[in-house]
Amino acid sequence: MRSVLAIPSFRRLWLVTSVAGVCDWMSLLALSALATQLTSGYTAQSFALGGVVATKLLPALVLGPLAGALADKFDRRRVMVVCDLLRFALFVSIPLVGSLWWLFVAVFLIEICALFWIPSKDAAVPNLLRRPDQVETANQLNLVMTYGVAVITASGLFTLLSSAGSVLGGEGSAMATVYLALVLSGVAYLIIALTVWFRIPEISGRATEQRGPAPGILTLLRDGATFVVRTPLIRGLVIGIIGAFAAGGTVVGSATLYAASLGGGNAAYGVLFASVFVGLALGMGAAPRMARRVPHNRLFGAAIVAAGLALVLVAVAPHLFVAIAAVMLVGGFAGIAFLTGLTIIGTHVADEVRGRIVAFVQSIVRLTLLGSMALVPLIVGLVSARRIELFGYPFLIDGTRVVMLAGGLVAAGVGIVAYRQMDDRRTEPMLPDLLSALRRGDPREGEGVLIAVEGAPAEETTEQAARLAERLRAAGHTVVVPEGGERDRERWAAATREAALSGTRAKALAAAAVRADQVERVIRPALSSGAVVVVDRFLASPLVQFGVAADRAHAELDPGELENLAAWATGRLRPDVSVLLDRAPAGGEPASSGISGEEHVRVQRLLTRMAAAEPHRYVVVDADGSTEEVAERVYAGLVPVLPRRPTTSAGDGSVAPAPGTAGVSP
Repeated sequence: MRSVLAIPSFRRLWLVTSVAGVCDWMSLLALSALATQLTSGYTAQSFALGGVVATKLLPALVLGPLAGALADKFDRRRVMVVCDLLRFALFVSIPLVGSLWWLFVAVFLIEICALFWIPSKDAAVPNLLRRPDQVETANQLNLVMTYGVAVITASGLFTLLSSAGSVLGGEGSAMATVYLALVLSGVAYLIIALTVWFRIPEISGRATEQRGPAPGILTLLRDGATFVVRTPLIRGLVIGIIGAFAAGGTVVGSATLYAASLGGGNAAYGVLFASVFVGLALGMGAAPRMARRVPHNRLFGAAIVAAGLALVLVAVAPHLFVAIAAVMLVGGFAGIAFLTGLTIIGTHVADEVRGRIVAFVQSIVRLTLLGSMALVPLIVGLVSARRIELFGYPFLIDGTRVVMLAGGLVAAGVGIVAYRQMDDRRTEPMLPDLLSALRRGDPREGEGVLIAVEGAPAEETTEQAARLAERLRAAGHTVVVPEGGERDRERWAAATREAALSGTRAKALAAAAVRADQVERVIRPALSSGAVVVVDRFLASPLVQFGVAADRAHAELDPGELENLAAWATGRLRPDVSVLLDRAPAGGEPASSGISGEEHVRVQRLLTRMAAAEPHRYVVVDADGSTEEVAERVYAGLVPVLPRRPTTSAGDGSVAPAPGTAGVSP
């Protein structure tokens, strides 16, 4: 984020966008309040309030594509400045005229200006950045400000103005407060226009360098529509946005009645409304991290499917707390999809057509929201409410739950369609990518199997790992043993050796470096090739060894720090199955490192706890008996989780691994 904000032109545009976002939200509050103050009676006030919202959405019905075409045809900086000057004049005119009819006309015209301003701004952002990979961060900064900080700031300013008006008192103080908020918004747009014109000339970018006569508006509109229809990535993006915002419109249109069905009234509605924005912010914060492991085109569709399924959970939520968590999930996945969609447009759409695509997406968003908000109350009214008893608790089934359930299923289905349209790796499953992203580790590639032999003392695990590798090779598997090289053994011994001149933390870091190098250089490539990798004491035993050494040296090494260090060094790579050599420590057990007996006890405790938590990942083997007997038990315990036995002949009488047969994870 620092590198993006260090770009002067983008930083100024980001500040301009932030101020505009505060003005938009504060003006929405002021206009809504003014609409109710210019009317009398509950019914008239309700229609006036709904009229303000409908008027703000109405321009997208007819002018959305035209706004994008103008953003691509004319100088974007000039378009933004003209729109800001017009908004300044319109906001100031509302208090001067002071009538309801002009309020609706001014709101309609202000939204037309916003409809032209936003595509010009969004289409210019990639041109202000230095690298394509900065587009996602730039969009994240804009969205967090617009839908997070700007909302809070606008609410605070409007509350402050209202409080000041009530303190001053007097007849018509509430009306004067609203008028003051509108005038301040207008003045802010005037300042924005001057800033864009004099301080951010880079916004003009492509327009000032354009050569030759520009195509006509109709040609631009036709080319933009053709681009959407013929480009699978953008076509899937549009389909996904329809599903996502249809679900969002369903929530908005039925939220009040849904909150009432939960027995919470207006307070519950306020909490649910806030939960959506909290989830939206969390989703936009998590999207870049997930996008490092899952391609944007796959993440977008998957997030919409997840949002639809979360909406289904909202529909069946029996309690307010469950509903709050589910609504937050809907907002979170919607935030991931929103940021990912804007990033796709910024990085995959050419500058010549970007404005039209941004405007087209905006129009789709507004039309879908408007349609959902118009149809949902009608459908809710057609469904009669019924109260049933579920597990001894009363459960109200009304129109809101039916509509949300249907909306969630539709959104999930549309998300699947969008995912298939946009996915360029259809032969590779999506689930492993998502799981690796949620684990916050490096993605796992290939179909190999990682087997770890854990336990103490080290001599036993080393012996059993070697015997297991030999047995698997004899069975025809391709086996890799990372510690088999003399160089790796020497490096590991040097890193873990107790030396008077080396502290415990330094040795832990050195050992982690050796393990990280081993994972990147040997283990992951072997897994990618489909081999069976047998590792002696992969994770748990080294952790315990350093913990014991730290205790004896009176060092302050927290076990959680050691676990995080080991997880970071391996990229959170986990064995598919770990063999736990279970044997009680014998008296007078040899200790080559001086801590083997105590280490043995800790290893057994740690591994036993881990095996109890995830028994499907562990094979516990009785280590009492001869080496041959223990080796037979190890192999017998692993047979159910090993890859299928290879059957392809290598041509020289030996058996080679059959393609696609190795690496079936347990």
